[in-house]
Amino acid sequence: MRDLSAFGDATFDVVFHPASNLFVPDLAPVRRECFRVLRPGGTLLVGFLNPDVYLLDHEALDERGELIVVHKLPYSDVTQYSAEERATKLGADAPLEYSHTLTDQIGGQLAAGFVLTGFAEAPHQSNASAQYMSHYFATLAVKPG
Repeated sequence: MRDLSAFGDATFDVVFHPASNLFVPDLAPVRRECFRVLRPGGTLLVGFLNPDVYLLDHEALDERGELIVVHKLPYSDVTQYSAEERATKLGADAPLEYSHTLTDQIGGQLAAGFVLTGFAEAPHQSNASAQYMSHYFATLAVKPG
């Protein structure tokens, strides 16, 4: 995501970036590369997690219906848990996750030069917190030109 150097400038009409940026600690290089490889007038579709999803203890909510805030935002597996805790809680081979502020998510697209033309949100139907908030956001942006 951060290095699309195999592709030339203004190569694509559409870049679809599903909810995968939670695996990237810094979104700025991703946005710059998306902008670079899109043709003028090209479309960027981005899906991402609501950062508030990372606030809650999901086990307490799913098992006991308790809303308990356990994490400070922006969240990072790296700062939240030691390597040993990550291996035990998440699994030794689990990818690292990072939440990002809405300023990073939406403002970052604007800072890269995109013009936002659409926005949508949706709950995660199998998660108990869906009754309180949307889990997924999506933006539609265009590279001017």
